[in-house]
Amino acid sequence: MSFTADKQTLEDLNMLGKYNQLSIFSLFNKVRTAGGEQLLQSMFQTPLTDPEAINKRSETFKYFQGKQITFSFDNEQFSAVENYLSSSSGKSYPTILISLARKKLLATVVGDEQYPKIQSGLQQTVTLLSQCKKFIGQLEKDEKKEMQGQRHPFYEELHTAKNILDDAKLGWLEEEQTLTTPYSLRKMAGYDHLIRHILRSVLQVLIETFYKLDVYIAVGNLAMEKSFSYAKALPKDANLFSAKALRHPNINKAVANPISLHRESNMIFLTGANMAGKSTFMKAFSINVYLAHMGFPVAANSMEFSVKQGIYSSINVPDNLEMGYSHFYAEVLRVKKVAEEVSRGKNLVIIFDELFKGTNVKDAYDATLAVTAAFSEYRNCLFIISTHIIEAGEILQENSNVQSLYLPTIMNGNIPSYTYQLQPGISSDRHGMMIIENEGILKMLEKDDELIN
Repeated sequence: MSFTADKQTLEDLNMLGKYNQLSIFSLFNKVRTAGGEQLLQSMFQTPLTDPEAINKRSETFKYFQGKQITFSFDNEQFSAVENYLSSSSGKSYPTILISLARKKLLATVVGDEQYPKIQSGLQQTVTLLSQCKKFIGQLEKDEKKEMQGQRHPFYEELHTAKNILDDAKLGWLEEEQTLTTPYSLRKMAGYDHLIRHILRSVLQVLIETFYKLDVYIAVGNLAMEKSFSYAKALPKDANLFSAKALRHPNINKAVANPISLHRESNMIFLTGANMAGKSTFMKAFSINVYLAHMGFPVAANSMEFSVKQGIYSSINVPDNLEMGYSHFYAEVLRVKKVAEEVSRGKNLVIIFDELFKGTNVKDAYDATLAVTAAFSEYRNCLFIISTHIIEAGEILQENSNVQSLYLPTIMNGNIPSYTYQLQPGISSDRHGMMIIENEGILKMLEKDDELIN
């Protein structure tokens, strides 16, 4: 079972985007290798739905966070080795020896670059393998001091990598690492045959393990820097979400809020004035739900959640001029899409920000009330629905599973300020005209009698 988050949701939450510095991906993208970055992208694109797998990944990040180590490699090293492993001079030692002899002759006679390139690739591979062996040796040494016989969640993969590097066939690594003279032709052919033919597949496993290390170390260190925590994944049946001090991961000094949802109280009806922080809170909740399903650190002091099958949001729904869709019709189609998924019995997280703002107040009231009431009957899902139509909230309060929360506005004379702290109840704040007047728009548009004449 895969976790679903469609394009609209990913854009609403700004989850992906390697070249978008404000994306959540960019926040976590502190890896040092291209292979690590590809693995990180894969994790972002495929959140997990198995509680055991989620918790194991979280424990792995937490383990490396506790170690606070540096991934002491760079992308050029791994790229050079991958390029070297990706081609071969032959499958047998005699074939490789003859091929290298020919390439060496061409390099001497006509300056052909193939032989020096292979020689450089082999030397870089030897250097990297030696460094990998030292790195794992240090991890193993630290582990014996810290774990006292207990196995950490990355133990099996590190143990596999250690066995690869401890293979008797690579016993020459340390000695060759200290040599400064180029390899002889026969020795080069022997090492090339060993690395690019006999051990190629296991060395690829080793490289993949180090890409994982790159990701786990980078993300663990970021979690320490940002004071993030790790959510505990629970089976889906409880339909539970609980977090303390939940906040937006990409906002420095973000205001934190507690949140609790469960089967008997699975919907939040959120109100508040413009700029009070409704959209930011909803994004903070949704982003952390997504990160939690990845097994990644979350921006909260603590969190536990029942796994879901996906998340759908409707925050920045655009019109579609090519299809002839107005903003309101685009909203309707979005609600229809979500309704189809919910009515199939899927366990989902649903976020609607300002339902039906593209139509008149009467229609928006009727539609918001009807749709929200209908969605609230699906107790296997979790919902947060925001609106300015507070009258709908007053009726929905009669539903025992609907929490009414609001983000308050504090007035200092005619100047509004915002706490961004959730409060129980329904907001009565209506400060739109006051903000317009404070900005002097109407005064700006007053006609001067002299100009008129």
